[in-house]
Amino acid sequence: MQRIILHAFFVAFLLLHTNAWAQTPDVKTLKVMAWNILHGGNDLPEGPDRVIDIIREINPDVILMVETYGSGPHIAETLGYRFHLIAPEGTDPDDDSVNLSIYSKYPFGKRIDTGYPFYLGGREVLVDGRKINVFSNWFYYLPWEDAPEEMGKSAQELLVWEAAGKRTEMIQNVLPYLRKYAAAADSIPMILGGDMNSPSHLDWSEETQARHKGLIVPWYATKVLADMGLRDSFREVHPNPNWHPGITWDVKGKTDSHRIDYIFYKGNLKPLASTSYMAYFGENLRINGKELPYPSDHGLLVTTFALESFPQERSPQ
Repeated sequence: MQRIILHAFFVAFLLLHTNAWAQTPDVKTLKVMAWNILHGGNDLPEGPDRVIDIIREINPDVILMVETYGSGPHIAETLGYRFHLIAPEGTDPDDDSVNLSIYSKYPFGKRIDTGYPFYLGGREVLVDGRKINVFSNWFYYLPWEDAPEEMGKSAQELLVWEAAGKRTEMIQNVLPYLRKYAAAADSIPMILGGDMNSPSHLDWSEETQARHKGLIVPWYATKVLADMGLRDSFREVHPNPNWHPGITWDVKGKTDSHRIDYIFYKGNLKPLASTSYMAYFGENLRINGKELPYPSDHGLLVTTFALESFPQERSPQ
């Protein structure tokens, strides 16, 4: 009972301060959307246009997109966004083999290239002259189990199972880039969003033991980001995973519901609101009173940040 009362107090405190921020007239906000659109949206008839419909209703300032696959220029041009393809400089924007991209209502600054553009890349976004380093990411889905708690493994055994897969290898490949920009985030804030294809350690905590056969699992894919100071924007706004699971992956007829798409941040940003949207592929997503055919197998995430005052800039070393 005491825990429930304390949590209710915390939620009320958070809402009070969030509303105070939102109502301050000189607070600049940035709405960021992360979405894996599934094969460029092309698995649904007129799918890229359905992607456009959904983005138009949400109206984000920045989009961190996964599985772009040639649809990016059409989406960006139709909606009036600047478009950055995460690929070697000079790559054809219509290249249908390129996975990641970034869209922005604000001007772009410097490119942030990595040695692994298929699963991590970024760009400076200049919000009223203030730099924010934004990154789009995707990590491989294996190892995957619909219900890891049913595997008969201990928490430590699950971490060993996770570490043996391709996803962990990919994350370790890009850690030097993430650490570099995280280290400079006190002067240039950092946002990382996309498809981790992994559950979160924050969703396998003491609060959720009853749902996971008593297991508390510090999943590496998200814990390694937390260890370098990156914060999970959805869990910042919705700290209780039982009340707000934030599911972005679900398979009809199976026990396979997980939160695997994220927007992380570090630096002088404050998440004011964070919302996940989910519909089964080909069914309707209800948004703003409209029923829109959903072109993806992943849900999407939207976080609105307040931009706090920025200190003197210090570039990544």
